[in-house]
Amino acid sequence: MSEIAPHAVSAGDPAVIAARTQEDVAVGNEIVRHRLSSRVMHWTVALAFMLTLITGMPIWTPIFSWMAFLVGGLHVCRWLHPWSGAAFFVGMLWMLIHWLASMKLAEVDKKWLSPTAIIKYLNYPETDQQTGKYNGGQKLFFYVVVIDAVLLFATGFVLWWPSFFPQAVREPSIPLHDIAFLLFVVSIIGHVYLGTAAFPGTFGSMMRGTVTRAWARLHHPKWYRDVTGDKRS
Repeated sequence: MSEIAPHAVSAGDPAVIAARTQEDVAVGNEIVRHRLSSRVMHWTVALAFMLTLITGMPIWTPIFSWMAFLVGGLHVCRWLHPWSGAAFFVGMLWMLIHWLASMKLAEVDKKWLSPTAIIKYLNYPETDQQTGKYNGGQKLFFYVVVIDAVLLFATGFVLWWPSFFPQAVREPSIPLHDIAFLLFVVSIIGHVYLGTAAFPGTFGSMMRGTVTRAWARLHHPKWYRDVTGDKRS
């Protein structure tokens, strides 16, 4: 387990240096999973979402009115929320373009369409040896959040400029925006849990860009073989 869990690395670590411009390469006992540009993109979108969340909650319900003071008051929330939401949506489009090619569903990913797939995943079953850089669950999550982001932006745009839309469009946009928001929050909570407590070593790939060979071989065997050339199962 210690080989799979994150370990201390320095800024001068060869793998960390390689991760500035490369990914899908083996450097010593580590494999570069996400290069610097990918990580910057990920955290930019995450920060935009957090700002949208902080500014949107006080508008949504008075229960979270205290959050308005984090950005200067409710009046700031009202003008900042749509702009941060637009920034978040642009970031999601950036992410879609960047990762779309890697998120194509393969034959091995079809098992993730089962309602019980996530339960089996959390019970740590043996990983399918054909699992590549991203498993089916990660790919489906990618599409869910992209579609949800589109729904959030579309309904949010209507609420931002209500005078340009008929009542038949404005009225359903309010509950749809709320539903899309709740779905996104639940998805992100699950995403954070799976990337930290559930699977140690995962979070580091979005911080320093690397994972251990043991982690890659356990969770993404085909990707491990493709990168290292090690054909052992």
